[in-house]
Amino acid sequence: MPLDHAPTTLLSAKVARLNDQLRHHSATDVLRVAFDEVPDLALVSSFGAESVVLLHLTAMVNRDVPVLFINTEMLFTQTLVYQQEVAERLGLRNLRILRNRANTTRDPHATLHQSDPDACCALRKTQPLQTALESHGGWITGRKRFQSGKRADMEFFEVEPGTERIKVNPLAHWQPGDVVDYIAENRLPRHPMVAQGYPSIGCAPCTSPVTAGEDPRAGRWRNTEKDECGIHFVDGKMIRTGSMAK
Repeated sequence: MPLDHAPTTLLSAKVARLNDQLRHHSATDVLRVAFDEVPDLALVSSFGAESVVLLHLTAMVNRDVPVLFINTEMLFTQTLVYQQEVAERLGLRNLRILRNRANTTRDPHATLHQSDPDACCALRKTQPLQTALESHGGWITGRKRFQSGKRADMEFFEVEPGTERIKVNPLAHWQPGDVVDYIAENRLPRHPMVAQGYPSIGCAPCTSPVTAGEDPRAGRWRNTEKDECGIHFVDGKMIRTGSMAK
């Protein structure tokens, strides 16, 4: 639902109301309200290192939610196997696997990431996701404030700039310990690569292990200034989370 103008005042007011209403509520409360307030809500998941938490929480509220999984065709085999195992374990009934049919023509040798990682992410992740989201009024993300400075002011609800979609961030206020504890307490399966030193997992060519003391996302696009795949960008610019919700 892209627009050429800023989000409507009505939508911004709705987001502000929801953030105020749920300011001190749990992730489960946020999800329940989101399904009541946001039409055609979808969940976007990478089935990465921490994804099982949000998938489990959402499955307890609505197992029929469309779960959008982007197969960039450059993922680790372990991620593809894990995706199947988690979807079956949680009883997710509406898993949708997204691919960009242009991958083979625009990047036939799968080398674009070497010369232009931003263009590669746009081709393999952003474009298929944006196409899929056109039929949805909002989407649920697993982003958390602690993951990077760019997410430090993130709210539970945001207007996605350039659209009339709402982004829902139920885990915005969670800390790393909360994630670990939740997985352990609910006996959820962890991505097998976490134990191998991968606390953040993306495409195979652009993800490396992280050593003790490093930032958890240090292994993503290592030795570059890039730290986001682009699905939270609009027109190549980082979405400044929180600013549209106030």
